[in-house]
Amino acid sequence: MLEPTIVIAAASLVGLCVTAFALLKGWQGWLALKQREIDNTPREIEGGVGVGGARIEIADLKERIKKLEAIASGVDL
Repeated sequence: MLEPTIVIAAASLVGLCVTAFALLKGWQGWLALKQREIDNTPREIEGGVGVGGARIEIADLKERIKKLEAIASGVDL
């Protein structure tokens, strides 16, 4: 009949395929989760600027305010 080596090899191959399929389904689920997270996050603030861009813009405005206050008080930068 069948040799034990062939049976072990076939069972190992089936086990490997089942494991690969389960990992693939898990990976696809994780990607779908991340896609939903990206879709649900607000992308834009005023003027089409993203959240990161808005933070940079706010920091720039704060720096400009400090410079204007220094000019108003007569301090030379």
